[in-house]
Amino acid sequence: MSGKICMVMRINIDCHGCYRRLRRILLSMQELETHLIEKKQSRVIVCGKFIPQDVAIKIRKKMNRRVEIMDLGEFGGSNDDNSQRPLNNTQNE
Repeated sequence: MSGKICMVMRINIDCHGCYRRLRRILLSMQELETHLIEKKQSRVIVCGKFIPQDVAIKIRKKMNRRVEIMDLGEFGGSNDDNSQRPLNNTQNE
């Protein structure tokens, strides 16, 4: 992958212990540059240079929970204005 990727995942985060465990797993992954954990919405957003399926599989194996990839976005690869925006954050709820 040439550019930076942002991936939105849904993971069931029940308690503070699950949150801490997920945070520790994300911090240990060298390929991730940034992450955001939204506990109430059960969403995790990670950015960096990685293969999305590999990251989801690693989290699933270490957390022993289902990981659902919701959205993928790639940016930083070219000089277009559209490529600089990471994700379209539209909520249909």
